[in-house]
Amino acid sequence: MTPPAPSRTTDGPARSRLVVLAGPTAVGKGTVAAAVRDQHPDVWISVSATTRKPRPGEVDGVHYHFVTEAEFDRLVDAGDMLEWAVVHKVARYGTPRGPVDEALSAGRPALLEIDLQGARQVRDSMPEALQVFLKPPSWEELVRRLVGRGTETEEERERRLATARDELAAEPEFDVTIVNHEVHEAADELVTLMTADPQVRP
Repeated sequence: MTPPAPSRTTDGPARSRLVVLAGPTAVGKGTVAAAVRDQHPDVWISVSATTRKPRPGEVDGVHYHFVTEAEFDRLVDAGDMLEWAVVHKVARYGTPRGPVDEALSAGRPALLEIDLQGARQVRDSMPEALQVFLKPPSWEELVRRLVGRGTETEEERERRLATARDELAAEPEFDVTIVNHEVHEAADELVTLMTADPQVRP
């Protein structure tokens, strides 16, 4: 992929846009988003809420907002979720609406790192958002990454791989594809897209 060059105004930084990053399980969405956070602190990255339990090393409020089922229900009922979905038939994930609106109002480049179902909901509610599909170099590499992280049982891995086949088939729905050969390269490609002119579709 050859991203468009960033469009800059004469008196300041590149104009911002809302970018949605989605892709199959274990493709490295969270790792790429973390690299963007580390290398480009000016980029605002949404922190999703989830009802699943934290994995080893995950910090509440940094990686996810870990909430109870009741709290998640309250957020949905109040209309405070931009999108939400049940993922892998187990836990719910969603994007709190308020922080997204605040970041866009402030003119910051904003990134949503979410699942396929959530990306479709955002496409319906915010069609101006740029939808980016993160793709593995190969199916074999995706399986290797999922097995290698060692955070799921065999049953969970099989369920996630079945979901991943369906998720990979959704690539044509997206505006741009980035192949995650190397995390920092993928992060740089993503930031270039985020700081390009929002009026220009790649």
